[in-house]
Amino acid sequence: MDHRNHSKIRVVVTGQGLLSPIGNTIEEYWQNLTGGVSGIDRITQFDPSGMAVQIAGEVKGFEPGDYMDEKSARRMSRFGQFAVAAARMALDDARFTITEDNAASVAVVVGTGGGGIGDVAEGGVNLKERGPRSISPFFLPSFIANMGACQVSIQCGARGPVLTNVAACATGILSFGDALRLLRAGEADVAICGSAESAIHPLSFASLNNMGALCKTRNDDPTHASRPFDKNREGFVYSEGAGIMILETLEHALARDARIIAELVGAAATGDAYHVSAPAPNGVGASNAMSRALINAGLQPEDVDYVVAHGTGTQLNDVSETAAIKTSFGEHAYKLMISSPKSMVGHLLGAAGAMSGAAAVMSIRDGIVPPTTNLDTPDPECDLDYVPNVKRAAHVRIAMANGFGFGGQNGVAIFKAFEA
Repeated sequence: MDHRNHSKIRVVVTGQGLLSPIGNTIEEYWQNLTGGVSGIDRITQFDPSGMAVQIAGEVKGFEPGDYMDEKSARRMSRFGQFAVAAARMALDDARFTITEDNAASVAVVVGTGGGGIGDVAEGGVNLKERGPRSISPFFLPSFIANMGACQVSIQCGARGPVLTNVAACATGILSFGDALRLLRAGEADVAICGSAESAIHPLSFASLNNMGALCKTRNDDPTHASRPFDKNREGFVYSEGAGIMILETLEHALARDARIIAELVGAAATGDAYHVSAPAPNGVGASNAMSRALINAGLQPEDVDYVVAHGTGTQLNDVSETAAIKTSFGEHAYKLMISSPKSMVGHLLGAAGAMSGAAAVMSIRDGIVPPTTNLDTPDPECDLDYVPNVKRAAHVRIAMANGFGFGGQNGVAIFKAFEA
């Protein structure tokens, strides 16, 4: 299969909006990410006392009414509210207004990992305890996975293609790739793209804990629980949030004199064909995605300065991702700067890639690589430069963002400093 980019259409980033455990704007997120600030704490959305894992990365101080009317908010799951809020922030950041004249040329590509899992669980309880008449007619449309994208379309007035990725932890990165392909194909001029997740519910925690995926010995030390690439890592910390980018064709952005933050130059998606939750031990699917993204972008491995790692802090992921980076980059792997935002924000599953994409773009904008915090005892099998504990000033011309999901879905997106 030919993975070259045959289109001459260039795609640029003109706006960002974000909700995270460490900030409810893109600038607050970036300041805290580069500052090594953790957003992981004891769960407040339910009483976790009876749970083995009692910590999470929650979005704090979010008020849906700041971004939508009360009636609309009541008919959305929290992940949908997050998606709309981040989209509105991104549109404002891009200084782009959707009008009757341009609405049909604006696409929405917004994914999620689990949609409204908590709402489904609570709805089941209501049905059992109170009967069928207790269920709202808006119940199903509030939580199904496509409603994040659809509510963004409805609330913002975008009438172009509306797409939803549901690819577990790879969702956000795959959304960037799908938006890139839409714009290169000429199916839209602008894309509102990214992902949203909010499933902090006992059901999610019970399943993930029984899977052995979560860190469960640091309930009393939450800020040090997420430890990507550290020898003493023991699992990820579950989190919530949303990240949206405004992508535009270069021609469209220049025509409206938009501020261009970075360029999205390539993307790729692959499968492991291996296991429902574990990555392929040799990282073959991940390395294929990185290599194909480089080809799609027209780049050589040595062109890349920084990799925003998937970096979950599980035993299997961090070793397999390290192996994949070595396979894709060869000797250049040892010259790369690599870091994991999950050390501070935790693992947002469907929205994880949105956090990584934002880190890639902002590293290019500001010449700063955020650290991997809690990296105190390096794992001998993870022997690359993970920018431990302290941010690093560096000229970042090209940054790669990785996202690898349950079921073996892999996504990679590559951002570049914009040059006219």
